[in-house]
Amino acid sequence: MPKFQTATGMRDLLQEDLEDFEKINKLAQKTADFYNYQKIETPILEHSELFEKGTGAFTDIVEKEMYSLRTKGGDKLTLRPELTPPVARAYIEHGMRSLPKPVNLWYLGPCFRHEKPQAGRYRQFYQVGFESFGVGDPVIDAISILIFYNILKSLGFKNLVIEVNSIGCSQCRPYFKKSLLTYLRSKQSALCGNCKKRLKKNPLRILDCKEEKCERIKRGTPQILDSLCKECHDHFKSLLEFLDELELPYSLNPYLVRGLDYYTKTVFEIVEDTEQGRAQGTLAAGGRYDDLVRLLGGKETPGCGGAMGLERALNLVKQKEKKEEKLKTMDVFLAQVGELAKRKSLKLLETFRKANVKIGAALHKNSLSSQLKLADKFEAKYSLILGQKEALENEIIIREMKTGKQKTVSLDKVVKEVKKKIK
Repeated sequence: MPKFQTATGMRDLLQEDLEDFEKINKLAQKTADFYNYQKIETPILEHSELFEKGTGAFTDIVEKEMYSLRTKGGDKLTLRPELTPPVARAYIEHGMRSLPKPVNLWYLGPCFRHEKPQAGRYRQFYQVGFESFGVGDPVIDAISILIFYNILKSLGFKNLVIEVNSIGCSQCRPYFKKSLLTYLRSKQSALCGNCKKRLKKNPLRILDCKEEKCERIKRGTPQILDSLCKECHDHFKSLLEFLDELELPYSLNPYLVRGLDYYTKTVFEIVEDTEQGRAQGTLAAGGRYDDLVRLLGGKETPGCGGAMGLERALNLVKQKEKKEEKLKTMDVFLAQVGELAKRKSLKLLETFRKANVKIGAALHKNSLSSQLKLADKFEAKYSLILGQKEALENEIIIREMKTGKQKTVSLDKVVKEVKKKIK
């Protein structure tokens, strides 16, 4: 075992991982360009109070999961556990209120949470998110949902379902909380340990609990949709009409509240229906946060958005593919035999590189048969064979791998010949 390893919950990103991340980055960029979202990168370290106020002092993220530190100057900073409050902070700090509405921003970057590492989940993880500020119309909610639905579809997910709910606003939610508290107090002894604590601090979070005993209790709770004020009711009704018009598959989930305090009105999660149910968890999630900018010291500004974790989505994509790993295919492979041929091959590879023609080679191998076997693995259409005789005569053999047909050409014409064949 090596002396130094990655810290618990952390990992190195290797070439394959980075290629997967780049695939999502390109998808996100293409989506952002179409819907007119501008990219933003916020610092990894933010003032801890940003999350205590924005995410919520009694959320699991703030109470249990944040990585926080004190600077030498006494500032309390936190490695960002999520990106919505930092983006809202940037919106305020850079005077984006004066920009044409909506102000659409997107991001892709690492977040940090101190939670027990599970399969496919890490303490440093990556999120891609889209946030929209300045417009309260439910069409923005629909676009936010559509963005993540389309990205997941492009990644190969098929049986997607959008779970959606409204959790009301500061006008109607207190009435629901009151009736919810009355019900939950009557069942307090049957709640799990965490939910007994939540009962005093944040009773809405009990609806988010996945413990079996709490699941049973949840089924009898009052329905938040019955407590919505007219504005929230109309907003939610309009959102569902947009989803119907888009023919997006959705289901109403009256227990969906999300684990963050800043949400108002719409909340959503996108899951995949499989033979095993929806046990794979949430692929993307978000909602409306009309009070967040004001909570952080800005003027009242409606907002809506969401995020998805890259690791979870990509791991599920890999599970779906269930294909044997194989080498990337290429059209041409260069095989060489002998010291002079090896020296000339190195220069020849440079010639192909400058001509922007991708070509495989294994200059460390000396056996022609082993090199041609590798060409087969790469599924090369043509092999270039440079032996001692050919090297002395400045010639090279072009062999068609499928038929075995071959011809000899001069070295200075081989790039032109290859380009013609693979065109």
